[in-house]
Amino acid sequence: MDELQVGQYWEANAETWTRHVRAGYDVYRDALNTPAFLAFLPPVQGLSGLDIGCGEGENTRQLARLGARMQAIDIAPTFIRHASASETAAPLGITYRHASATALPFPDATFDFATAFMSMMDIAGPEVALVQAYRVLKPGGFFQFSILHPCFVPPYRRNIRDDSGEVLAVEVGRYFQATDGAIESWHFSAAPAAERAKVEPFQVPRFHRTLSQWVAMIVQAGFTIEALGEPMASEETALAEPVVADTRVAPIFLHFRLRKPAKA
Repeated sequence: MDELQVGQYWEANAETWTRHVRAGYDVYRDALNTPAFLAFLPPVQGLSGLDIGCGEGENTRQLARLGARMQAIDIAPTFIRHASASETAAPLGITYRHASATALPFPDATFDFATAFMSMMDIAGPEVALVQAYRVLKPGGFFQFSILHPCFVPPYRRNIRDDSGEVLAVEVGRYFQATDGAIESWHFSAAPAAERAKVEPFQVPRFHRTLSQWVAMIVQAGFTIEALGEPMASEETALAEPVVADTRVAPIFLHFRLRKPAKA
């Protein structure tokens, strides 16, 4: 699958996706993944940043609220339309552009940092996206991104539960089976049944790579790995939002923070 086809799938998802995440149905994002990502993030106040695969723009806006001067791109025009509308309604100085992560429309060494919230595993050619992120960063800049954890969310994953429904373990399979646009169909589990019945499931192209393949792509692009994060819900969060309790058994997300060397 090429990037044009990927964009068509995400454009088809974008209207419902925007409505559902803004209704609070992406509990993993709001209760766990984005807060962990932002806690993992170095200070960005006063820095110029690029958000790659920004979706409807909420995470970009959180970066802007931390004091960063943000630009953002996404491959789906409908996401850019919704993100730009939010910027018009409540300006934070963000510029949104329709573009691909594999062909970033910016000169070399433009940004102090870049981010990608849960988009890198959905890009046709993640190795190209890494090279592009490296190119547009200034020397010494960092790139922080989150993905589905390749070890614990490979092409096959199933939660094993006890009689009460509590997750005891995670069953995984096909870890070494790379996928190049395999379509996964699903709804946000927190969406009410009546709402799910009104819309088609999301069709998400996925590009699974093993952990060692991710590391190889990162090194080949020229980055050094500065830190890794594996968000786990606290007991309090798991009690308040039981849907994320399985992250206390095994992580669902993996966060990378990479650094472009200050000198070649």
